[in-house]
Amino acid sequence: MIQFARRRIRAKATIRVMSELWLSSNQYCPACGTFSLKSCSHNLPVADFFCGSCEEQYELKSQCRKIARVVADDAYSTMLAGITSNSAPNFFSLAYTRDLSVIQLQLAPKHFLLPVAIQRRSPLGPHARRAGWEGCNIIMDAIAPSGRIALVEEAQARPKSEVVHAWRSTIFRRDKNDLRARSWLLSVMRSVDTYGGRAFSLKEIYAFEGSLAEGFPSNRNVKAKIRQQLQILRDQGYLELFGGGCYQRL
Repeated sequence: MIQFARRRIRAKATIRVMSELWLSSNQYCPACGTFSLKSCSHNLPVADFFCGSCEEQYELKSQCRKIARVVADDAYSTMLAGITSNSAPNFFSLAYTRDLSVIQLQLAPKHFLLPVAIQRRSPLGPHARRAGWEGCNIIMDAIAPSGRIALVEEAQARPKSEVVHAWRSTIFRRDKNDLRARSWLLSVMRSVDTYGGRAFSLKEIYAFEGSLAEGFPSNRNVKAKIRQQLQILRDQGYLELFGGGCYQRL
């Protein structure tokens, strides 16, 4: 059974401290596979951990329920600025039970995070200690399925080789510093993932033309843009192209 180590401290702080201790003691870095996760200094506005080997940064959020559509995060303005500048940390979400057993651990690599996945929460009231402060939620449904990498599912750890492969198969996305270019490629990847099958045709991805047009209203030739993004995914080894406009995810 995967469980937190117990500590005698205040309840809210207990979960934060125990979950962070558990992660740094038991989890490897999904980017390089080494057990080198270390706690960040409190001077960093978002990141909780960094890898001592490859220097990737991670944020961790925990909750006492299964990971669903929404995961609460920190300050809205800080998270949005990090996403638009491509400097946000990678996002761990952890779910545990009342007896402190870890049942889920997911990772959203930062190159999958877009502003559409960040939901502003109502500001704190005038009598709150941080009156006016605005937090945010991460909308998990807005992240492409291939950008939600499972490390632990149903209390079972996934093989490390599969996790590292899932990370490395999409790391090319990080080269897209332009937010609009990132948005297009991730939207087409999400359409491919949503289709569900490993093999698919160009015509089947054209079925998402309407939703893509809504997301990019200034584009007048969505089908051409779909073909362009599929070509990028093919060139990066994410897809394989067969004859007759048929593709397969690798």
